[in-house]
Amino acid sequence: MSELTWRRRHIISLADFTPQDYELVMQTALSFQEVLSRRNKKVPTLQGKVVANLFFESSTRTRNSFELAAKRLSADVLNFSPSTSSLTKGETILDTARTFLAMGTDIMVIRHQAAGVPDAIAQDMDALGGKVAVLNAGDGKHEHPSQALLDLFTLVSYLNASNPTASEIKGKKIAIVGDIMHSRVARSNLWSLITNGADVHLAAPPTLLPPEFASYGAKIHYSLAPALEDADFVMTLRLQTERMSQNLIPSLREYHAQFGITRDRLAKCSPHVQVLHPGPVNRGVEISSDLMDDPRLSLIERQVTNGVAIRMGLLFLIGSSSLDKF
Repeated sequence: MSELTWRRRHIISLADFTPQDYELVMQTALSFQEVLSRRNKKVPTLQGKVVANLFFESSTRTRNSFELAAKRLSADVLNFSPSTSSLTKGETILDTARTFLAMGTDIMVIRHQAAGVPDAIAQDMDALGGKVAVLNAGDGKHEHPSQALLDLFTLVSYLNASNPTASEIKGKKIAIVGDIMHSRVARSNLWSLITNGADVHLAAPPTLLPPEFASYGAKIHYSLAPALEDADFVMTLRLQTERMSQNLIPSLREYHAQFGITRDRLAKCSPHVQVLHPGPVNRGVEISSDLMDDPRLSLIERQVTNGVAIRMGLLFLIGSSSLDKF
């Protein structure tokens, strides 16, 4: 594989990822994408390791993607459900994590509705002197690193299928449209895209796009047209009504009329524009159904497929024998 070296036990945030980190993740995912194209899609890379999926928040794509990735690597998988756990009896989150540690868990994949929980568990595991690796699968309005990495892999593999390097997106205009204020996906994508040289434009109503997002290095628009002008890629985000504390938009219909991505609106973009969405999708709100299902314009299905290869790569990087050096 590459001469690049992985030096991280945990993956909590992309804020301090270097271009070299991104390149190693892309190269590793490519190798596992090739594995997934074979008849026998299983490799013994993490045989004997235990991966615990601690999802304190509901999820379909992310949880199943991590579970499948771990099984493809021959790891033993433990799945946690808060509704049937001792949390209902008053057990703390840290005590729950320590229980999985005592069972011999090597990697904890953690999703929680509150920002900071994966980091708190990682710090606790480090304080206990173990070699447990923690991977943030989404925490509150903070970050969702694996989603941003699979988005990046989807972009660069579209641009260069045979050798998808993170540098492929340098200079590409990428518009991110939607509920940016509540989106952990947007925050992680901002780190990954801007670090690798993309020209990122954000578009949303002012109530969903605070001006401080300009500090990431992105350009902010409160109307859709300038963000879409000559864009190479458009990422549209779900309206996260479950995280909204007040009525931030007049109605779903009006939001779609102003910021919904449709085939007609893509006419302002580059002729080769492609559309992405992290899911789940509110059809007819963030994006029209006909556009979402058009394989000539939509990379949404590829995002789901690429999620397994990326998560195999991340589990491999933090769970391989190289952990012994920490």
